[in-house]
Amino acid sequence: MDELTCFKAYDIRGEVGVTLTPEIVFRIGRAYAAWLQPRRVVIGADVRISSDTLKMALAEGLRASGVDVIDIGMCGTEEIYFATRELAADGGIEITASHNPAQDNGMKLVREEARPISNDNGLLEIKALAQRNDFPPAARVGDYVAFDHRPVWAAHLLRYLTPRALRPLRVVVNPGHGTAGPALDVLEAALRARGVNVEFIRLYHQPDGRFPAGVPNPMLKENRSATRNTVRLRNADFGVAWDGDFDRCFFFDEHGDFIESYYLVGLFAEHFIRQSPGCTVLLDPRLTWNTQEVVAKCGGRPVIGKTGHAFIKARMREEDAIYGGEMSGHHYFRDFGYCDSGMIPFILMLSILGQSTTPLSHYMAQAQQRFPVSGEINLTVASPEKVIERIATHYSPACVERDSLDGLSMAFSDWRFNLRASNTEPLLRLNVETRGNPERLAEKTAELQQLIAHYQA
Repeated sequence: MDELTCFKAYDIRGEVGVTLTPEIVFRIGRAYAAWLQPRRVVIGADVRISSDTLKMALAEGLRASGVDVIDIGMCGTEEIYFATRELAADGGIEITASHNPAQDNGMKLVREEARPISNDNGLLEIKALAQRNDFPPAARVGDYVAFDHRPVWAAHLLRYLTPRALRPLRVVVNPGHGTAGPALDVLEAALRARGVNVEFIRLYHQPDGRFPAGVPNPMLKENRSATRNTVRLRNADFGVAWDGDFDRCFFFDEHGDFIESYYLVGLFAEHFIRQSPGCTVLLDPRLTWNTQEVVAKCGGRPVIGKTGHAFIKARMREEDAIYGGEMSGHHYFRDFGYCDSGMIPFILMLSILGQSTTPLSHYMAQAQQRFPVSGEINLTVASPEKVIERIATHYSPACVERDSLDGLSMAFSDWRFNLRASNTEPLLRLNVETRGNPERLAEKTAELQQLIAHYQA
């Protein structure tokens, strides 16, 4: 029995025709049905050239297991989350490889209420069933129906729009030829129907699974110049760029400068706390000081949860958190089933900037000055855990606060860092922040990189 190497820690991803084929996807559909025993499952797919073929193989695998399939067409992952909950389906599956190269594809799986399925709660069992590939015949073939969920989805997004009058805004929107383009068209129409005066300046808008402008991943610095330059050229109020399945979004201020998502967590947290005083906000442990300070000053309750969407969503349910944010560009919302959305932050930004003439850069400036950050640095190492142990020993004498919730976090009087191993690659991910000291930031970031290289040798 050959191992299916397309199974990862949180989802399924592989190269089409090599580690991911229609036959494998069919087996995964049957395995998902055998494990979950669902009656109805929502499916959809991103814009990749292979997505429709894989989606139909998935549908056939589910139907062969007696499962009724609701196909919502080309969509983002957040739309699978929404439709699964809205239709009270037993599960949902999106065909996507998010920001991976065009030749890749994959699957993101959820169960009822859009609860995520990962290695901790079912994905390994589904993998074992798919590898065994021994499924009994079903009593019936499941039904198949296409469904347009977008009018209800767009109406839900507008619930996050502050009802007070908004000033006119000009926004550069960049789907990167990914799946967000048609969704933005629907959202724009809904905004106009509500009387919101916003001009969309479209960039790489048409879906194209070949990704002619480069893979839609705004986390890569080389992918930011088009949005930055267009914001400047068109005098826009801000810019937004999405990844391939638009569960993540990234913002640029009115100068076209890229904003680290860490600072946006504080901005959105303050927005929610002002609406719901005393509410709980979840953050990840990689960068924490700014968010903790903002939440505390506003009278909210900050809670640190382990990095990763499955962990964040579970902890948000436990804490009944109104909002959760990760520095990776994922934003989670209680009223969205504790799921992440790449469109709700866009609506929130329209609300925040539409209430005054204050530019986005002004909102960010204080946080950026008070807590400068390194940005996430990925370092290839053969033995991540061994290196982490040695780094911990090195810094322990001066450390004033340490935890191992997610990798190694160590805080000192005026700086802190988080060092964690990748779940899928031989990488260490490093984040450093200081209290208002960019020189200290540069010094400690370089020092850590040198130590990691030394301990790796």
